[in-house]
Amino acid sequence: MTVEDYLIREEKSEIRHEFYNGQVYAMAGGTVNHNRLIDTVKDGLKGQVRKWGCQVFSENMKVDVMQGVYMPYPDVVVTCHPFDLRGDNTVVRQPRLLIEVLSKSTASHDRGFKWLRYRRMPSLWYYMLIDQYTMTVELFSRIEETDEWINTIYEHPNDILVLPRLNCELLVSDMYADIELIPDVENDVN
Repeated sequence: MTVEDYLIREEKSEIRHEFYNGQVYAMAGGTVNHNRLIDTVKDGLKGQVRKWGCQVFSENMKVDVMQGVYMPYPDVVVTCHPFDLRGDNTVVRQPRLLIEVLSKSTASHDRGFKWLRYRRMPSLWYYMLIDQYTMTVELFSRIEETDEWINTIYEHPNDILVLPRLNCELLVSDMYADIELIPDVENDVN
């Protein structure tokens, strides 16, 4: 399938599909915690980045990660580019922050396949992974004007994720407000 065919088909589809190398893959649904984390983080970012001309989108915005090759739907996207912010636009091409909420079925894909592709995007400053089973947030931050990244892990409710290039911050306890942490028993080591 071509990218053009994919975009036309996706406009009419009731189910979201990721595009990779001519193939389409249906997206799975999420848990209540998955959706709450997305909403809480989106809300926490929205007011902070808006004053700098940026916008926050969740779940329904495709990102053109590799032109004509890979278009996923990250859980949360922040972009500041005027092209991305046009009212009729359906694809983000210049994201500054991409966020994935980890689930049992997607965690290894988000950490591996997606991360290997996301980090090649010149516009991307931050990649965040939010665990829905434990209070754990991983933040990958690009060192300015390089292809090098710093990985920081936040596991305490009082930890503050600082995103200086977006002039915003998030408190871990706010991110996990109203979240009932249910351990992933398959990955528990006793």
